[in-house]
Amino acid sequence: MSYFAKETITFLKQLKKNNNREWFNDNKARYTQFVKEPFELFITDLIDAISPLIENLAITPKDAIFRIYRDVRFSKDKSPYKTHVSAIVSPGGRKNKIIPGVYFELNGEEARVYSGLYMSDSKQLKNLRSHISHNLNEFDQLITSNEFVNTFGEIRGEKNKKIQKEFEDDARSQPLLYNKQFYFFRSWPAEMILEDGLIDNIVDTYRIAKPVSEFLYEGTF
Repeated sequence: MSYFAKETITFLKQLKKNNNREWFNDNKARYTQFVKEPFELFITDLIDAISPLIENLAITPKDAIFRIYRDVRFSKDKSPYKTHVSAIVSPGGRKNKIIPGVYFELNGEEARVYSGLYMSDSKQLKNLRSHISHNLNEFDQLITSNEFVNTFGEIRGEKNKKIQKEFEDDARSQPLLYNKQFYFFRSWPAEMILEDGLIDNIVDTYRIAKPVSEFLYEGTF
């Protein structure tokens, strides 16, 4: 099934060049027809399709989809709209960014599927570092497997300049212990959203991500 049209990509490209309320209001019918409504249908079907891989996935598209309106209160950039649409398909939805699942983002140039661990508090991060430190071989095997590397490349994220002394020795062989975030993504040209196999593509991508995502999540306890 195809959810989107070329007009979806065109709208997002034009929004990037015309990020103001007047243009958006003039084109709101296009946004609703080609972006908002098909994205909601797409996320509805993605939740159903990926639920066998994610336990307790009892969410609705409303729980998963981020608003296109930006919160500009504390930002120097006062552009009122995001130039992408996105959703988190996980048991916690968009309100819980630590439970494993899929973050999907689409803009006018590309589509991305993210997984891993994006946000954690200091206790969770220390627990995870301890988990990695005690399971270095398993972690290394997971993130260097051909399937993972060919799909996602590497784990990314901001790093601490210093970490707890107990992890310093292991960090010499595994520098990812310095990370504050442990996320990874796969990207395609935006035109991939026009293909019939879009949802299958994302489900297959998460199937590869799942062992790493679950290892990271389990380590936060």
